[in-house]
Amino acid sequence: MEKKRCNFSFGTKEYHVSEKFLLYHDTRWCKPEHRDQELYAMLVLEGMQAGVSWNLVLNKEDNFRKAFDGFDPKIVAEYDDAKLEELMQDAGIIRNRQKLKAAISNARAFLKVQEEFGSFDQYIWSFTNGQVIDHHLLDGKDMPAKDELSERISADLKKRGFKFVGPTTVYSYLQGIGIVNDHWEYCDYR
Repeated sequence: MEKKRCNFSFGTKEYHVSEKFLLYHDTRWCKPEHRDQELYAMLVLEGMQAGVSWNLVLNKEDNFRKAFDGFDPKIVAEYDDAKLEELMQDAGIIRNRQKLKAAISNARAFLKVQEEFGSFDQYIWSFTNGQVIDHHLLDGKDMPAKDELSERISADLKKRGFKFVGPTTVYSYLQGIGIVNDHWEYCDYR
């Protein structure tokens, strides 16, 4: 019997999700993540997603991991203008200068948060006291683009110097790292 998944048709019959998208949905989306390097990786990827499809980001994820030294924030924080120009020439990633600069400055802000809280994991999960928020959605129209929690975290991240972390991006990030579980109630991958 085939497993049921969340219906990501986004209201159109033409919308096609890639195999990478399905794998992401089945194994990573809304699953609690606590490894700092992956928390940084998802922050970069979610920032890159602004204005483009998540399918595109996932199809370029392997290229991003290679271009960004495995998303090691200590290495990325040291990137200089020459490295930024190198990234701008990499056709395998999204070459938006502002987003690339944000990924670098966010690595620096990420390291400051690690220093203050012991880990980024401690910081980000403190907003929910380490608990997953499960919305038990019955339909995609019930999924918000943002909420009070994402607005609060967005404001705090911005105060700490993070870029490309608006409430909608942060809400998607919270889903991506499993703080929010928005798998539909019937989904076998909850």
